Amino acid sequence: MADHGEVEYATAAGNDYAEHEKTYKTFIALVKWNVFIIVGILALMAYFLV
Repeated sequence: MADHGEVEYATAAGNDYAEHEKTYKTFIALVKWNVFIIVGILALMAYFLV
């Protein structure tokens, strides 16, 4: 068997928590609006198709 040696892990030079929090808040906002849009479409479908 080949000797693979030491396992190397790449790490970031620093953590940008402000950017991480901004991305997370944007993700949550997009999910919220998509849920509202889907619920609205389903309500319209229930009204017009039944």
